Amino acid sequence: MKTLLNARSLPIFLLVTIASVSGCNSAQGARVAPETSPLEAAAVGPATGGDIADVIEKVLPSIVSVQSTRTARMESPMGFFFGIPPTERKQEGLGSGVVISSDGLIVTNNHVVDGADELIVKTNDDREYEARLLGADAKSDLALLKVQGEGIKLVPARFGDSSKLRLGETVLAVGNPFGVGQTVTMGIVSAKGRADMGIVDYEDFIQTDAAINPGNSGGALINTRGELVGINTAILSRSGGYMGIGFAIPSNMAQPILSALKENGRVTRGYLGASLQELNRDLKEALGLRESGGVLIADVVPDGPGSKAGLKSGDIVTHVAGQPVDSVGRLRNAVASAGAGKSVELSVIRDKKKIRLTAVLGTLPSDGAQIPEPKAQEKEKAGDVEGLVLGDLTPEVRQQLGVNKDVRGAVVVRVKPGSKVAQAQVRRGDILLEVNRKPVESAEQAAQAYKAASSPRLLLLMRGGQKRYVVVK
Repeated sequence: MKTLLNARSLPIFLLVTIASVSGCNSAQGARVAPETSPLEAAAVGPATGGDIADVIEKVLPSIVSVQSTRTARMESPMGFFFGIPPTERKQEGLGSGVVISSDGLIVTNNHVVDGADELIVKTNDDREYEARLLGADAKSDLALLKVQGEGIKLVPARFGDSSKLRLGETVLAVGNPFGVGQTVTMGIVSAKGRADMGIVDYEDFIQTDAAINPGNSGGALINTRGELVGINTAILSRSGGYMGIGFAIPSNMAQPILSALKENGRVTRGYLGASLQELNRDLKEALGLRESGGVLIADVVPDGPGSKAGLKSGDIVTHVAGQPVDSVGRLRNAVASAGAGKSVELSVIRDKKKIRLTAVLGTLPSDGAQIPEPKAQEKEKAGDVEGLVLGDLTPEVRQQLGVNKDVRGAVVVRVKPGSKVAQAQVRRGDILLEVNRKPVESAEQAAQAYKAASSPRLLLLMRGGQKRYVVVK
């Protein structure tokens, strides 16, 4: 089970149950209209209301379990001294999935299938199929599988409009918790638009108190009309068990991502090239703003898509492609889901005047998932600073992250879970530019500056071409 921390230091568990051969243990965006979505077009059956039992009876055939097998290399503690070679062991993971086409397209979570050598899908009526991975998107934690075989006829779930969910509305979570078999629980929509949880890069979660547990990953969150409105992904818990706070990826966010995975095997997100900041009450008063909503542009990347469109530092973006944005997360999701090369209209307030700009979006730089680990001598030089391992911005790293040669700083190679920097939302692939307002130009200099700085430390980071400040207490 993968464990992350949010700002309140409560563990967030991604909901996949892991078992080894020796035993078992618990281990965005803009909506695509139903008539234009290739995935929605594959779904069948009218949306109907009625008794909960009737709804579940219709939905259960669309829910599957997903079993993954991966090979792990086990190093012997005495291997170095006696030349004992590493051994290989098979590890099994168990999660859930949702059928979205009759010919065998299955949506699940990326962390359920990540690194798997073999995938087996088991249906409600005990049929088993091998499946292959069509594509995965770690930034949203979604993956798309295709069941293998001839003449496959499965029952697809019907997509619902997650934007129409209301707080307090009844929802049902369906999946395979702890591998015990298909399970249905009922709750309500506790909140919408949950972001900045530190689970994945792009978050716009539905929060629910329906009981979901490890193994529910990739399962369905449905409304009382039997429509798929979310994909269960994570829980906020002190113990790893049910605590009444679960998160699901909204169906409207999932659909364009799944369409991209089906067509290209990957997701190409749009890039504006601007640093974004939330508008708090003090900022609104200082800027003389009376309207609610909007996101402050803190900085604009020179020659980036936003700069070319005429966007300036101090602008307030209120709408993207006609859709209101009231948080950094919503603006990022709107831009990312629009896609690279797409033209979007921005509604902007500048000097208390409303203007409109048109931006042709670029391609979001890599998230740095392939950042090389520093060599032994580099590790010794940079050091492990309170759970923060830094590396130099080598030409290789610059190319992988899309970082301009003029940028000076150090790359975050690793962040220790539970550390102070992890709680401050510092992530692998971030570029550390300043420590307490003092620029740094190398991993060694950054590590020394961090050690010498008094607490709380103010760090200036660059992520995806955008700058942001974080405070490490």
